[in-house]
Amino acid sequence: MPRKIKPEWQPEDADEHHQYAGFVAPGVSGGHDGMPGPSPSARRRPLKKRRKLSLDDFEKGILDSNISVLSQAITLVESNNPEHEKTAQALLQRILPKSGTSIRIGITGVPGAGKSTLIENMGCMLCEMGHRVAILAVDPSSSVTGGSILGDKTRMENLVKQPNAFIRPSPSGGSLGGVGRKSRETMLLCEAAGYDVILVETVGVGQNEVTVRSMVDFYLLIMLSGAGDELQGMKKGVIEIADLLAVNKADGNNIQPARLAAAEYGRVLEFLQPATQGWKTKATTCSAFERPTLEDLWKIILEFVETTHASGAHDGRRKDQSIQWMHSMIEEELRNRFLRSEKIQQLLPDIEHQVANNTLPATSAVYQIMQEI
Repeated sequence: MPRKIKPEWQPEDADEHHQYAGFVAPGVSGGHDGMPGPSPSARRRPLKKRRKLSLDDFEKGILDSNISVLSQAITLVESNNPEHEKTAQALLQRILPKSGTSIRIGITGVPGAGKSTLIENMGCMLCEMGHRVAILAVDPSSSVTGGSILGDKTRMENLVKQPNAFIRPSPSGGSLGGVGRKSRETMLLCEAAGYDVILVETVGVGQNEVTVRSMVDFYLLIMLSGAGDELQGMKKGVIEIADLLAVNKADGNNIQPARLAAAEYGRVLEFLQPATQGWKTKATTCSAFERPTLEDLWKIILEFVETTHASGAHDGRRKDQSIQWMHSMIEEELRNRFLRSEKIQQLLPDIEHQVANNTLPATSAVYQIMQEI
């Protein structure tokens, strides 16, 4: 039986000090799944009221790599409260010079490709190499599927135990724009806190992958053997944005089929424009359970980083991403202000009713609304 390690934090602060906000610390609460419940003294102890952090507290805590403060800062930037947004923007302005130094890696894959296992084992490997790794999970469908992100994260039991790992689900906010804004700001905070590798995990294949592509340096697409079937179900646009295609589960009896699939993907890539200037997109094989293959993936990523830094493609992409981010936020803010307008709120119900009942074309409805403002 593995030795139980006593948590170093106090029960009332356990959820803040662990690197994963959804994790329940042993001996703190619940007593589920054979886990011990709190001691009688812990149950009698009144819960501490969290002290409201100042802007200076946030800045110092993040730069000191304080996990509790980092978690609270991310919650702050995710808030839609106007007062919180104002504080969050001031904080981002302060920590911006300390950000931007990490390797940002986007990872996606077809369902069942073993993406979460691969991310966990790669994250553990990188931590053992001395890196500090932040994993941000982005899933715009989570509001519909009911907690699919948290389900994925709680399975990363080994990575959760790594002191140099930080795992954070990134909420969609009900829109793809929300995903981009919150995830980017979370990424900046993690970089300022000293995380030098950022893994952005996406679920599913679609528009969200394009959004994440605009946030990262390197984009890894995880595939399975049986290339023909996957290519039929995979949108061409997703393959076009990848810097590396890796056929996972290349172990045991599946090694040869995985190699054949990688070769087929390689032939497809010959006809596509590379996603990054000066870099030839490759197809390879890997196994989440074979460390040498994970080390090979990391070597390819480091080769990519070295190549793009030397050519200037890295700096160019980062600048373009910052400008795109600004424009996307302008569009989001204009839309929000438009919909919050009292006049628009008065006009919309009647116009929506006419459009729904086919008494007013949608294009005419838009023209009518714009004429009113």
